[in-house]
Amino acid sequence: MAIDCLVLGAGQEVGKSCVVVTINGKRIMFDCGMHMAYNDHRQYPDFSRISKSCDFNNAIDCIVITHFHLDHIGALPYFTEICGYNGPIYMTYPTRALAPIMLEDYRKVLVDRRGEVEQFTSDHIAECMKKVIAVDLKQTVQVDKDLQIRAYYAGHVLGAAMFYAKVGDSAMVYTGDYNMTPDRHLGAARIDRLQLDLLITDFDFHGICLVFQFTFCKCYNSEIEYRNSLFIDYAAAVSDTVDYIIVSYLISLPCPEMEALAFGLRSTYATTVRDSKYAREREFLKAAASSVLHTAVASILSFVVIIVVHKCVAGGGKVLIPAFALGRAQELCILLDDYWERMNLRVPIYFSAGLTIQANMYYKMLISWTSQKVKETYNAFDFKNVHNFDRSLIDAPGPCVLFATPGMLTGGFSLEVFKHWAPSEMNLITLPGYCLAGTIGNKLMSGNPTIELEGTKIDVRCQIHQLAFSPHTDGKGIMDLVKFLSPQHVILVHGEKPKMATLKERIQSELGIKCCDPANNESVCIPSTHYVKAGASDAFIRSCLNPNFQFLKSGSEEKSVSGSKCTEGTLPLWIKDERVAEGILVLEKSEKAKVVHQDELLLMLGEKRHEVQFAYCCPVNVDELEKFTTTSLTPTARMLRDPNKSSLIRLLVAKLSRKLSEGNIQDFGEHLQVESFHLSVCLKDTCPYRITNGLEDKPRTAFFCCTWSAADDKLARKIISAMENRDLVET
Repeated sequence: MAIDCLVLGAGQEVGKSCVVVTINGKRIMFDCGMHMAYNDHRQYPDFSRISKSCDFNNAIDCIVITHFHLDHIGALPYFTEICGYNGPIYMTYPTRALAPIMLEDYRKVLVDRRGEVEQFTSDHIAECMKKVIAVDLKQTVQVDKDLQIRAYYAGHVLGAAMFYAKVGDSAMVYTGDYNMTPDRHLGAARIDRLQLDLLITDFDFHGICLVFQFTFCKCYNSEIEYRNSLFIDYAAAVSDTVDYIIVSYLISLPCPEMEALAFGLRSTYATTVRDSKYAREREFLKAAASSVLHTAVASILSFVVIIVVHKCVAGGGKVLIPAFALGRAQELCILLDDYWERMNLRVPIYFSAGLTIQANMYYKMLISWTSQKVKETYNAFDFKNVHNFDRSLIDAPGPCVLFATPGMLTGGFSLEVFKHWAPSEMNLITLPGYCLAGTIGNKLMSGNPTIELEGTKIDVRCQIHQLAFSPHTDGKGIMDLVKFLSPQHVILVHGEKPKMATLKERIQSELGIKCCDPANNESVCIPSTHYVKAGASDAFIRSCLNPNFQFLKSGSEEKSVSGSKCTEGTLPLWIKDERVAEGILVLEKSEKAKVVHQDELLLMLGEKRHEVQFAYCCPVNVDELEKFTTTSLTPTARMLRDPNKSSLIRLLVAKLSRKLSEGNIQDFGEHLQVESFHLSVCLKDTCPYRITNGLEDKPRTAFFCCTWSAADDKLARKIISAMENRDLVET
C-alpha cells in the first residue's frame, strides 16, 4: 500500500498551496490557494492534473482548508463554481466565518480597483461557502466509511488548523501554516502524538530577522559604523559580518521609555554583542541562539514596530502598514493600541474601508480560539485609538498610521496610498512580513529606488522598513514538530527551494526521517502501513504455549549473585524462556488470513519437509580438551586408536560449557546437541565432510562430525571456533 501525493502548488515556492493526497483509494485536496504575484495561468493550481476529463466530483472525495489566507483558499470559489466541484469542503468554524471576507476583499481588488477580468463573483463566493462543513478542534469527522479527518489547533491565524487524515491503517498530517510559539493574540500549535506514515508540513519560515533601511538613523557607538541594511537573525548572529546591534539604534530615540529599554538591553547583552569582531561574541551567540535569542528577539520585534512607527510620526510623517485584513493586522493593532495608551499619544491610527473593523467583530465572537491572555483581557479587540479611514484623508496634513489592505502592496487601497506617500522622505512604509517575489513589497525590500506602475514611475524617497513579524513557525519549530510526531516520511511544501533543501538535510541527518521537497506538479509515492487481521490455527497456538528454555552461563570470572560471589568453577546458570513462535501467514482467495504452524503448511500443500543442512568434520586437539576438565579423563594411546566416544564427548562438553554463554548443551553420551547443532565422534578413516589440513596425521587429534540447520548457522560457527581454538581461544 502507498500514499500518493500530487503537489499542485507551493512546491519549492511560497504561494497557492494545494496538495492532492491519495490514501488507499481515497483522494483529499489539502488547501486550494492562489499565487498573489501572478495574474496569468500561474495564479491557480493546474487542476487538469487531477482529472483530464474535469470530472472533479468523482476524482476527489473531499477538500480540506487549513485557514483563510488567500494562498491557501484563494482558488476555492473558482474550483467549485467555475470548475464544477460539488463535494464536501471541511474547515474550522472561524475559517468558515472569515474566509468570505478575505475572498470578497480580494475580488474587489482585482475587479473594482485593478480592472482585471473577474475570475469569480460575489455570488460564487456565497455558493462556495454553502458547500462548507465546519468542524471543531479534535472532532473526528467520518467523511465516509473509510476516510476520517480530525483538526488540531495550529496558531498562526484565528481558526487555523492542522488536519489528520486516516484511511484504514494509513495515517498522515497536513499542517498548513502553523506557529509553535504563542503571540499576543493566539496560542502555540497543539497536536496529539500520532502514529503517522506521512507528515506534510509547510516551510513558510522566513527567519527571525530585523531589517533596517533608514537614512536618518544615528549611531551613538563610535566603535561601530552604521550600515544601511542590517540583518540580525540566527545565521547572522554567529557570522563575522554583523557590526551593528539594535541597542545602538534604540538609544537614538527621543522617547525616555525607549532609552530605558535600550539601557536595559545594553546592560544585558552589550558586553558580548557590542563588538562582533571578537570570537567570544560568536561563541556566546552560538550557545544562546536557541534559548536567549529566540525569546529575546521575539520581544525585540514587538518593540521595533513601536520604535519605527513612533519615530516617524514624532517627526510629522505618515506610516503606511500594508497588511491583510485578518491575522497580522490584529496582532499589530493590539501592540500599537497598547503603546498609544501608555504613552498618551494623540496621533490617529486608521483602518482602511472598515474591513478590519468587521474582522474584529468576528474575533470578539470567536475569542475562545485566541490565547489565554486575550481571553482574560476584557474587550481585547476594542481598540481605543483605531478609527475608520476616509479617502479624503490621504493628502491631509499631519502624521497618522494607516493599516491598508492588501498586504505585499499587490494592489487595492494599500497601493493607492503608497503612490501618494512614497515620494516624501518624512513618510514610512512598514512591511510586516514576507513579500512574494514579483510584488511591489518585494521590490521595495530589494531597495529599488523607483517603482513603475501602469507606465508611471514613482520615486521612492520614503523610509522602508521590513520586519519579519511573521506568524509562521521557524526552523526550530518545524524540527520540534517533526521530532515530536516522528512520522515515517516528511514532505516539505510552501517554502523557498534553497532553505527547504537545508532543512530537508537536517531532518534526514539529525532525525533519521526520510524527507523530500517536490516541485509543483510533481508526484511523490510514500509507502504506508497496512495491518492484516488474521486468525490462528490450534497447532500454532499450542506451539506458542510450549516452553522455549535457554540456558546461559555468565562469561565473567566472578559475578555476584544474591550477594554471594561465584568463582570460575561455580558460574551461575541463567535460564530464559522466550516464547517465540514461528508461523506462516496464509492468504487464500475468499478466505480470511490465517497463521498456521510450519508443519501444517506441508500438509496443506501436500509436500514433504525439506531442510538445508550443513555438515563438517571438525578436528580437535585432545591436549586442548584436557585443560577444561577437572576429572582424570586423560585419553590413552589405545583410546585414540579405539576411542571411547563418551569420554571424548565429556571432554568436549567441559570445554564448550566454559566457552559458550548461549544455548543448552545436552550430553547424550555418544553425541551432544545444542539447538539443531548435532555432534558425534567420527571414527571414519575418510569422511566426506573432513577438510584435509595436516591435523589428521597428528597422534593426539580426534574428529567430530557436526551437522546443523541454516537457522543455527551463527551458533554452529561459534561452537566450531571454540573446538578449533579459533577466535575464542582462552587467554
